Amino acid sequence: MTRTRAAGAPAGTADAAAPAPTVRRGLLHGLPWLVWHRHRALLRTALLITVAGCATFAYQRLGLMDFLHAHGASAPAGGRVAMDFQNSFGGMFRKDIQVLELLPVLAGIFLGAPLIAGEQERGTVKLVTTQSVSRGRWIAATLGLPLALVAACSALLSAAFTWLWTPAHALVGDGDWLQSGAFDTTGPVPVAKTLFLAACGIALGVLIRRVTAAMAATLVFTAAFALVWDEKVRPVLGTLRSVSYPYNGDGPRLPPGSVRIDDWVSTADGKLYGFGTCVGGDSGACRAKLGIVNRVTQYFDYGQMAGMQWLGAAILLALAAVVLGCVVWRAQRRPL
Repeated sequence: MTRTRAAGAPAGTADAAAPAPTVRRGLLHGLPWLVWHRHRALLRTALLITVAGCATFAYQRLGLMDFLHAHGASAPAGGRVAMDFQNSFGGMFRKDIQVLELLPVLAGIFLGAPLIAGEQERGTVKLVTTQSVSRGRWIAATLGLPLALVAACSALLSAAFTWLWTPAHALVGDGDWLQSGAFDTTGPVPVAKTLFLAACGIALGVLIRRVTAAMAATLVFTAAFALVWDEKVRPVLGTLRSVSYPYNGDGPRLPPGSVRIDDWVSTADGKLYGFGTCVGGDSGACRAKLGIVNRVTQYFDYGQMAGMQWLGAAILLALAAVVLGCVVWRAQRRPL
């Protein structure tokens, strides 16, 4: 084969002077294309799920809006309207929420855990990092493209489901937006949860260095996280509001869309006792002795939902940033 060299260049320098070939595939080239190529099946699946999910939510909204127009767009939760809604759309919303709650878990297990652990287990990470590519560039590409894609996909799914859920929020799950799953599947929370669980899966993969073990550890971690998030974190993201009413009076009149959290009995000066205080026996004398004259209901108002979601999302994103920072530090300072 005949080789050519530039005019005036010394013989034997043509190969050294020639630029290294660059692999280009559409909009991606170099390391991003390599990352896409290695994980293309999973990333394409994420894109297909996003397109299918958004299309499904748009289709479901057509029937939902017809129902709301027929029964009144501001129909309250309760009575015949609520029963008709549950018969027509209750199962649909439960399935939608279950799927959306599952997606961050799947991102952590099937994307996060194998992302670097797979490279470590196969030894390909050593091949890449011994070439002209620095560890910093490699880790940036390896983390950046998949995480950016899953963040965009979760944001689109969240926006589409929020668009579907908002007109009927007072009817879905009897209006309980905190415990019915709507809190974790609308607004910014799905994006933050997806990134956090994916980051934790990546960190566990880097530490364990074996794909199957890392996936199992991520599954256990997500179960523990769900318990802590549901029981300890989410209920304290907002400040409970209270309404008092006479002990023997009618029930509390809460603002529309409120979520009832707890009930108490109280004295005239606001001292709270448990709801079961002074029940049975000579309850009247007991209440007179303690000075109990009111009942108190604590609740979250629907207007608090957005602020609570953004606070929760900010906490999760900050934790995700810390976890990813530890991963980058370990990748640059310690053997992979």
